[in-house]
Amino acid sequence: MAKQIPYVNYLVLGSNPHLEANECTACGARFFDRRNACAGCFGTSFRKVEVPTDGVLRAFSIVTFAAPGVQVPFVSAIIDCGGTSVRGNIVNTPPDPDHVRLGMKVRLTTFVAGTDDEGTEAINYGFEPAN
Repeated sequence: MAKQIPYVNYLVLGSNPHLEANECTACGARFFDRRNACAGCFGTSFRKVEVPTDGVLRAFSIVTFAAPGVQVPFVSAIIDCGGTSVRGNIVNTPPDPDHVRLGMKVRLTTFVAGTDDEGTEAINYGFEPAN
C-alpha cells in the first residue's frame, strides 16, 4: 500500500476516516482552522472533536468556470454534519440538479487527490449521496 497523507490537517485517515474540528470549551463553537480565540465568545480553550461522517446538504453551487487545470463542472457545497457546518464538494454523482438537491443525505468519502514522485498519495475528502 502506498504511503498516504491527508490533504488538509483536519482530515483523519485510517480505518474510519473522519474530520476533526477545534471546539471551543466555553461555547461549543467549532472551527476547522487553528484559532487563538473563539469568534463566538472570545474563549481561548479548544478541544479536538470528531465530526459525524453523515450529513445533510444545506447549500450548493454547480461551478462551471474555474482556474486552469481544475475540472468543471463540480458541486461546491455546505453540509450539516450533526450541527457542524462543513464545506466540501459533492462527488461520485453527476454535477447537475437532477442528482444534487437541497436536503439530500450525504456521507463523507475520501479519494486520492494526487501522487508525488515518491508515490505518496494525498488523500482529500468529499461527500457522496448516502442512498
